[in-house]
Parts: sequence; structure tokens; C-alpha cells
Amino acid sequence: MLESLPAEPANARSLTAVLPEVLASLERAGTWLRPARSAIVFVVDGLGAAQLSARAGHARTLAAAMGKRDTARTVFPSTTAAALTSLLTGTPPGTHGLLGYTVRVPGTDVVANQLKGWGADGLDPYTWQRATPILFEQAASGRLCFVVSRPEFEVSGFTEATMRGATFVGASDLSERVAAATQLAIDHDGALIYLYAPELDSAGHKYGWESGEWEAALEDIDAAVAQLARTVPRGIGVVVTADHGMVDVPSSKHVLLDEDDQLISGIDLIGGEPRMLHLYAHPGEESAIFERWRQSESHRSWVFTREQAVSSGLFGPVDRAVLSRIGDVIVAARSDIAYYDNRLTNKTPQRMIGQHGSLTPAERVVPLIRLGAYA
Repeated sequence: MLESLPAEPANARSLTAVLPEVLASLERAGTWLRPARSAIVFVVDGLGAAQLSARAGHARTLAAAMGKRDTARTVFPSTTAAALTSLLTGTPPGTHGLLGYTVRVPGTDVVANQLKGWGADGLDPYTWQRATPILFEQAASGRLCFVVSRPEFEVSGFTEATMRGATFVGASDLSERVAAATQLAIDHDGALIYLYAPELDSAGHKYGWESGEWEAALEDIDAAVAQLARTVPRGIGVVVTADHGMVDVPSSKHVLLDEDDQLISGIDLIGGEPRMLHLYAHPGEESAIFERWRQSESHRSWVFTREQAVSSGLFGPVDRAVLSRIGDVIVAARSDIAYYDNRLTNKTPQRMIGQHGSLTPAERVVPLIRLGAYA
């Protein structure tokens, strides 16, 4: 049995159900979305429901449109690579195989970055991500699908793995992205438009979500949502959601793993991210590592064996082909801490303030706000 986990929000829908429901609404067959002639799914990276509620005064359009039931539950790990892939395939991480920010490539000593390291780490977008992208499937059946995002994301392994089949429209300015998405929805009945904004997440990582910089970024997001609400004509549905929330972790709450630390004894590789570690054990050391971490860290983190995590469904149903991508031991931060391998020469990640990846409601509960035809 796993130690007590946070209760799932009673009204929150699964993030994996969002695109299938949007598509059903385009066929007048939705169960919780009204019919629409075209649809925009606006993903605000890093916007948690708790953070939005706490800073509602900086997001009056969003706050006014969001009711108590307008939330979704993102996946575990609550990180961009896993969550966006789940949104875009309608499947949990255990099925599509992107099980964290970084994971071990089975049979190697490579810990692959699943957002930015596709080429450098040798990941094949057509095989490493194992589920069929919804946009690819819909485009193949004749539906017009569009991705409206920042231009630098057009040519990347992650985009190919999760959004292939869609027509990419790039714009650096957020208001230009909103205008482009709106025009596409107006011009193409039946179209599905994925609109992406990474700016809030970037501000959160650099300054923390409780910073003035994050509040300013939230105000820009709210202005973009107001622009959408003002310019989409009747019949076009809009959903505003996110991949994860965020907690702030000051440097005083960093847990630094140094060469002489007993916690790293027997560990060959460390993957995941600071609030959700995949610990890959030297053969025969799995039980000792689990006990060592459980005894040391269970007061502030959830510590699982791979078997416990899989059997309890934390990753959803796990395909046997991706099982060994999961760490032998999983460590998910419960308090506002972050773990860092201090043996690494690159200390840049330790400068991040905003963090996510774990199981807390602040990281896993995101808005699911309906506008336009869906309101």
C-alpha cells in the first residue's frame, strides 16, 4: 500500500479527456461541452488553479469566467513533457511513455530530456512517444487542425512527437497568436486549433509565481483571454486550461545531494526533475535505496518503488514497453522542497524558483474555463 496521497478534486475532469470532448462537441455529441462549429484549446503553461485563485485580482477575466467546477486534474508527473503529451494524445504517461522531464533510455546510461533533447539524446519522435497524436489522427481523417505557438517550437522532436499532422502557425507576440487562432476558427468550420502560451511558466521558473514578474505575465495572459472572449463570434468554442501548476522553492529549501551523501549510494542515474525524481538503481540495490530514502525523506516526500507506483496507477496503465523508463524508486516532494544532484557541474537549474512535477494540488489542479459557445 502507498502512504496517503492527496485526495483527487471531486469535480475536476481529467486533462486527458479535454480534446476528445472538444472533438465530440464539433460533432454535436459532447457530454459536457455544447456544440461548436470550430474550437480553440488555449493552453497556458504553468497556470494552476490555486495560483489563479490567489492572484485573481490580476486576472479578472479568467477569475470571472471560472466557476468552482471549472478545474481539471493533470497527470503525474505534473510536468510539461508528460502533461502536454497526455492532453494531445488523450492517454496517460504510462501509455504514451513520456514519464517525466528526463528519463533513462532503457539499456543505456543516457538520461534523455523529453522536451529539448530529442536530437541530442537520440529519441525518435515516431517511436519514443507511443500513442497516436490526436491532431495527426484528426488531420488524417480530413479535419483541419492548427497549432498556434511561438515560432521556435515549430521544428522540434517534441512537436513532431505530439502535434504532427497539424498546420503550424508561429507568432512571437501573444496577442498575435490569439488573433491568428481566432481567424483560423472563423475561416474554417470544424477546425481544431491548439493555442499555446509558455510565457507564464517561464516567468514562474525564473522569478516564482508569487513574484511581481509572474503577476505581470498573468495580466498579459488575462488580456489575451479577454481578447479571445471579445473577438470570437457566436458558435466558436474556447477552452482555457493548463498542463500543471507551480510551487515556489527558495534556495534555502533545496536538498543538495553530494558525493558523500548516503542517499545516492547504490544509484547509477537520477532522472525526473527536482520535485519528482526517478532513481535508477545499480542492480541489487533497489530495496536498500528505497528503505534509505523512505526512512530519510518520507516526512517531506512520497517515496515509492516502481512496483508500488505502477500498481497504484500513478502513471495510469503502464505499457510493458515503457516500464523500465520508470525509476526503480520514485521520490515526489510533498513539502515545498526540491532535490538537486549537486555533483553536476551545471548549477543553472538550481536558480529556478517556481517548480512542479509532484502530486500536490498546487501542481496538479488546473483551470478548465469555457468561453464562447462553451460558456
